[in-house]
Amino acid sequence: MTIAFRVVTEIAAPPERVFALSLDVGAHERSMAGSGERAVAGTTSGTIGLGETVTWRARHFGVVWRMTSRITESEAPGRFVDEQVRGPFARFRHEHRFEPSARGTRMVDDIVFRAPLGPLGWAAERIALARYVPQLIAGRNAALREELERDADGQRAASSPSAS
Repeated sequence: MTIAFRVVTEIAAPPERVFALSLDVGAHERSMAGSGERAVAGTTSGTIGLGETVTWRARHFGVVWRMTSRITESEAPGRFVDEQVRGPFARFRHEHRFEPSARGTRMVDDIVFRAPLGPLGWAAERIALARYVPQLIAGRNAALREELERDADGQRAASSPSAS
């Protein structure tokens, strides 16, 4: 069985900034602090680019996992795709899109994944993963939105005449 879902997040920042922060390894680690996610191989700091990989180490469901992803498509500032090349899933593909909106950016995450282990994996998908993974992505997006909007508020305050 394959699970597919979409998470849509509105962010008060321009697509260029949202795109850039979404590819920043440090921002990803900050947004996933709850699972202790860390880049441990490949691109471990700065911005990950087309064709590059990053191996993440994190704790989910009390188990330490490693997942290596590669950026397989990139069209700045509109979209990029990362796909698992090694890790816990039989398949994991994450398309990130950044569309201008009235608020700034509509960030659209389309994710398709399949657990390994045949019928055991299908059970894990239905029992836990179909809820857990979308919540994980929504939490990550909320953290990115908070960081981008906090930074934008700071820039507005610093540039206003009353901030001097």
